[in-house]
Amino acid sequence: MAEWHLRPGHLTLSELRHLLAGRARLSIEPAFWPAVEASAAAVAAAVERGEPAYGINTGFGKLAKVHIANDQLERLQLNLVRSHAVGVGEWLDDATVRLVLALKAASLARGASGVRRELIEVLLALYNAGVLPCVPSQGSVGASGDLAPLAHLTLALLGEGEVRIDGRVVPAAEGLRHAGLEPMALAAKEGLALLNGTQVSTALAIRALFEAEDVFAAAVVTGALSVDAARGSDAPFDPRVQALRGQPGQSDVAAVYRRLLDGSGIRASHRVNDERVQDPYSLRCQPQVMGACLDLIRNAGRTLLIEANAVTDNPLVFEDSGEVISGGNFHAEPVALAADTLALAIAETGALSERRIALLIDATLSGLPPFLVREPGLNSGFMMAHVTAAALASENKSLAHPASVDSLPTSANQEDHVSMATFAARRLLPMCANTRRIVAIELLAAAQGIDFHAPLQTSEPLQAVHLALREQVAALDEDRVLATDIAAADALLASEILTPMVADLLPSWRPE
Repeated sequence: MAEWHLRPGHLTLSELRHLLAGRARLSIEPAFWPAVEASAAAVAAAVERGEPAYGINTGFGKLAKVHIANDQLERLQLNLVRSHAVGVGEWLDDATVRLVLALKAASLARGASGVRRELIEVLLALYNAGVLPCVPSQGSVGASGDLAPLAHLTLALLGEGEVRIDGRVVPAAEGLRHAGLEPMALAAKEGLALLNGTQVSTALAIRALFEAEDVFAAAVVTGALSVDAARGSDAPFDPRVQALRGQPGQSDVAAVYRRLLDGSGIRASHRVNDERVQDPYSLRCQPQVMGACLDLIRNAGRTLLIEANAVTDNPLVFEDSGEVISGGNFHAEPVALAADTLALAIAETGALSERRIALLIDATLSGLPPFLVREPGLNSGFMMAHVTAAALASENKSLAHPASVDSLPTSANQEDHVSMATFAARRLLPMCANTRRIVAIELLAAAQGIDFHAPLQTSEPLQAVHLALREQVAALDEDRVLATDIAAADALLASEILTPMVADLLPSWRPE
């Protein structure tokens, strides 16, 4: 496995894709260690001075006015971790936990958190050994950081709780031995530095960003195939149309549709004497809708990349002056709003795809056999597959309701406005799965439409997509169990086979 030197504050989206997959052994670039050591020394000096500093020698939250004696500081940090480990629900998946470990290590290594070098090295050791803390997915409101999930992550460093190794759940103490580690005793502020922060909500949102990119790419390519299946026009994708509006995502997406449809024999067959003047919006307005979704994905990518590189615990230690300043970088509002906008993009991508399925099965709009099957009536064809797509699109509409607008005060009103970022991010992966399955159904329908136009052929890139599907799923000559076909098409899209066709549009696929 390749060695990867993390440069805290300088991570890129393409690097984060690799970190999520666990494709490298991580270490911190040596140039960052002096700041870490100076920051830890500043905390030690603050302890010696005995001046009140939040979370170093005081209680937490509403108890910040309670002074803690120096000989109780280690116990203070241990109690903090144990008392905050109140998470519930299903555990976060391994990929997300890997990314949380990497993000937390990178944030602490910025040298503004006052933790010792060995603490960061333990986080990296767990990542490198594949020893992944079992972290419940529910219990964070996204302010004061992702306290509950990060507390469960931190328990593993102490030899408490459970971890997963290659999917096997074992006691954390055993997991530490597997990684060649001993349970840690936390120094002043270290428990607080580990628990404060937005790394869980950020990791969930970044993982969903990558899924959203892949689903978006699949929908663009499949939407182009639907244009040919319905014998639609490529005139609405003309660059002059896009230039007059000036929306960047719209212009970029329209260029991809032109590229995908270029050379289509189906399109050439109806350029002259086609009585239709305009196509339905689900075909004609793809650049406008998908371009707007792309702009949201790009904006979310920028916000989440900044957050991935940020220092988000509290208080912050400024080693140059020795000051310890309490602030609010743990408030995850940027993550919550980015996740909420991603939810809109994911839902709209699926909603437009569902409308194209409806168009393709409607003979009055598509010009194809009713429900895309020969002998309709005897066969129902894609009738019920569209119903499944409609059900998934409707589910996404409910899930797309913004989480960030719902704040419930906590900690006796000390934490009187919270972001709900963790749920905002956590609900995105199920939304991506819903939309990918809608697009999978559209891919089956569009390919069926293309089959009806034989011997005319679509463009070369879309022919390759059609062939890839037909290697997995035969054309529908008569009714059969379509659930199997939908699952096969879904697996094909999940393999990211279509993403490279539009990779130049996507934030994490662009060369850095």
